[in-house]
Amino acid sequence: MAKGLIFDIKRYAIHDGPGIRTTVFFKGCPLRCTWCHNPEGQESFPEIIVNPERCGEECDLCLSVCPQDAISKDENSIRIDRAKCDLCRKCTDVCVYEALKIAGQEFTDQEVLKEIEKDRIFFEESDGGITCSGGEPLMQPDFLISLLKNSKKKGIHTTVDTSGYASFDVLDKVSKYTDFFLYDIKIMDDKKHKKFTGVSNKIILENLKKLSKSGTPIAARIPVVPGINDDDKNIRAIAGFLLSLKNIRQINLLPMHRGGSEKYKRLGKKTMSQALNPPSEGKIERIQGILTDFGFLVKTGG
Repeated sequence: MAKGLIFDIKRYAIHDGPGIRTTVFFKGCPLRCTWCHNPEGQESFPEIIVNPERCGEECDLCLSVCPQDAISKDENSIRIDRAKCDLCRKCTDVCVYEALKIAGQEFTDQEVLKEIEKDRIFFEESDGGITCSGGEPLMQPDFLISLLKNSKKKGIHTTVDTSGYASFDVLDKVSKYTDFFLYDIKIMDDKKHKKFTGVSNKIILENLKKLSKSGTPIAARIPVVPGINDDDKNIRAIAGFLLSLKNIRQINLLPMHRGGSEKYKRLGKKTMSQALNPPSEGKIERIQGILTDFGFLVKTGG
């Protein structure tokens, strides 16, 4: 059985593909998007999440069991010295308040599939299924392919949500067991793409060209981030590129939000996302109008 690192399984998801879905979040991502709202999915290893507001004032169990003396606490907060922490999990095992939790747990494909099958009734009534998201699921290709393959054997619709940043050999193998792709297109200018995501967009765009020829349905996803990619020039460039491809006529707009800012703090990381403002309704309507004029079916969310 294939094994993979997962940081969450979200039930009753309605914005991750058609119908009602169970979304499996893969840990590890090659991008570092400035606006990322799932920072716990970036690293390819488990991490401790600290929720100080949940900490019981009279409880010091975590301090007493930590063999590395990596935990400190005062009346207002609990802290982890991540340089000392070896992720032994003793603190999370004794924390009844869930002030300390681990993001990232190893599962076999069969263990995940067992969880997914609990939601089969919702899939059947809504034409839903499983969505593999992240992080970046293509970073764990063997586990991803095994999970998709076994899901299809069970008659479960499969969707992969991806940045497209991987070798096409991996993407091509994954596509054989994928019923629907959600494919992120963020910024067309390569220099700007590198600045705000940490990687070039050349592989991403080339992979989408090739994938669009496979016949597998694809919806392009555009995260709308004011001041970074919401200008008319970028939106029109994205539309022109997508219009040149086969099999892509749906675009989903994903308005940026600040949901990840607090997560960064809980992971002990810094972020620039708190300096960004969500797009206005007027901006979303303008972008939707531009893309509709190009002939695309445009949704907000999903």
